[in-house]
Amino acid sequence: MPLLPVTNDPDTAGFWLAAQRGEIAVCVCANCGVVLHLPRSYCHTCRSWTTEWKVVGPKAWLVSWTVAEHQVHAAFPVPYTFVLVELEDAPEVRLGGHIPGRPALKVGMAMRPDFVTIPNEVTLVNWLPDVEAQSRSFDTLG
Repeated sequence: MPLLPVTNDPDTAGFWLAAQRGEIAVCVCANCGVVLHLPRSYCHTCRSWTTEWKVVGPKAWLVSWTVAEHQVHAAFPVPYTFVLVELEDAPEVRLGGHIPGRPALKVGMAMRPDFVTIPNEVTLVNWLPDVEAQSRSFDTLG
């Protein structure tokens, strides 16, 4: 059984609800529109306490990764790769994901979400290489 996130936290529940619909969403200030990442209920820009979840495109770019060779938990058999991606529609947002094995990866490669639903629990969002999309040059990463 995989480790499951807390899905009823007021600051992050919107992400998990969007994932259940097969969408990626980011927390934004309802007053000024700034992306709030890490998600929180207070806007550091305009000081508003009103936030909302905005659906963004699923396209992302690989920023970094590491391969785990030593098993630290039964839910994650080794080897596995932890990836960090940057969302195209919200470059200030970076999300993590899990890929079994040691995939061939390159910084800037296009990534796509992989929605994994655990029945009666939650939909997890992982990231996989998008072999049909064009990658991004390393020097343009934000």
